[in-house]
Amino acid sequence: MCFAVIAIGSDEARATSVLRTDNRGFYLAIAILALAGMAVSAVSLQRHYAKSATTFCEVGEKFNCDIVNRSEYSSLMGIPVAGIGVVGYGVLLAFATIYRSRTETPVRLLMAALGGLGFALYLTYIEGFVLGTWCILCLSSLAIIAGITVLAGVVKARANLRG
Repeated sequence: MCFAVIAIGSDEARATSVLRTDNRGFYLAIAILALAGMAVSAVSLQRHYAKSATTFCEVGEKFNCDIVNRSEYSSLMGIPVAGIGVVGYGVLLAFATIYRSRTETPVRLLMAALGGLGFALYLTYIEGFVLGTWCILCLSSLAIIAGITVLAGVVKARANLRG
């Protein structure tokens, strides 16, 4: 009888290990996207403080990162939005790497990603309907956080199946 309990326990441990291993690919993808988001946000932060014009981001009259990055909407309580992006993506990176083995990580990762996506969608609305111009860096960040949110949703759903 004691042997059966040990066998069941080891099967459960193996099943949990397999599911955790299966999520490694999702966590890796989230980590890579978070690093990309940090890079895009860092470039945007640099452009926020730059005094010269950005040439790589000017594509016609409807795409201009300088207008967006230097507008009144580019800071929140004196903190550049791009700086918030660097920190936010850093938090997502930490969840996907350092804290990925914790049981509460899937829900925290999803909540953080949804918060970031909501903020990015608000800023995209400002770009399109208030400023009337688009920022390629900002749209790239929107795509990145959308991807992270989808992957975080998958990780959370798989965690629900597991236990």
